[in-house]
Amino acid sequence: MILALAMFSYANAQKGTVLVSGNVGYSSQKSGNSGGQDYDSFNFSPKVGYQYNDNWTIGVESSINNSKTTSTMVDNKSNGFSVGSFIRYSKPINEIFSFYSDLGIGYHNADQSYTTGGFNPSTNTDKADGFYVGVTPALFLNIKKGFGLNFNIGGLGYNTLKNTTSNGSDSKSFNFSLGQAFSVGISKNF
Repeated sequence: MILALAMFSYANAQKGTVLVSGNVGYSSQKSGNSGGQDYDSFNFSPKVGYQYNDNWTIGVESSINNSKTTSTMVDNKSNGFSVGSFIRYSKPINEIFSFYSDLGIGYHNADQSYTTGGFNPSTNTDKADGFYVGVTPALFLNIKKGFGLNFNIGGLGYNTLKNTTSNGSDSKSFNFSLGQAFSVGISKNF
């Protein structure tokens, strides 16, 4: 497969080009019995950047995600949105592969609602705003003329959320997922 990919024409991302990339994810788990939980999750994370020299790109990133967990007694819905900026350093390894690392920082919010069933159903809602910062190393596989696949195996991040409702709490999280996560995305330099 690598030999076949090597036969494609090579085009490195070059100074003055625009990078468009992103990831899309969907997950679904359905329980086989009537008392179990069902889970659905969707996320979309686009990026647009300007490559101002052969190794450095700066741009904007965003993310939209939602998930829903349903059981006979409790429904949990979660929606999130983030927007920020990123800077990318990329280094070609050879004509096909490039290593890159993104540093992203920005604003994010979360909206979560819990609905309990039974004789007296009730709904609680939590809303929170905060910021994030993260470093993501990845590998770019150039398929043809600046179009390729991005392979990510986790990263390092810090998130804060300040609850804006009276019934919730604030949170801060530090994530180190290098080698514990895997995602594939696409990108194209124009």
